[in-house]
Amino acid sequence: MQSKSATRIHTAAAIIHWGEIATPLGPLFAAVSERGVCAVEFGRRKPRFLMLSKTGAHLEKNPGAVAPVMAQLREYFAGERSHFDLPVNLSSLTPFQQAVLALTQKIPAGQTWSYQHVANSMGRPKSSRPVGQALGRNPIPIIIPCHRVIASDGTLGGYSGGSGLTAKRWLLQLEGALS
Repeated sequence: MQSKSATRIHTAAAIIHWGEIATPLGPLFAAVSERGVCAVEFGRRKPRFLMLSKTGAHLEKNPGAVAPVMAQLREYFAGERSHFDLPVNLSSLTPFQQAVLALTQKIPAGQTWSYQHVANSMGRPKSSRPVGQALGRNPIPIIIPCHRVIASDGTLGGYSGGSGLTAKRWLLQLEGALS
């Protein structure tokens, strides 16, 4: 028999549904909470979000719950979609990080902005380095297209998704931003 406090803790735990698909960049894992997409991982064998169970979240593999996310990602990888129409959950991030990612979502496919351009657009011209750090913490790459942000000198800068710069270059080529 469970105690009342144990029951209360169990019922308060967030439920996160997840699934996986094969992509040209390797296995892609996506997770959704009741508030929206909360994680996308690719190019790794075991997604980091599976460690969320240590935070009290209840993880459940449920392809049906992530089917709309996976459908849009398949369309993206097939070159049939350039913008995602999905709710996202960025509640684990700071307000600054959320603002950076919200602005990043507005960068059209086929275009790139520099870290400095993002900082200037936010009215924080001395924040290009913190912008890069916020993009490095993007829990939803591809859907929030942080790969579209590059260094001011035209080099790719960094990328924490998948296989790093190889994945960033591939995504930008898919979108027509690089030849």
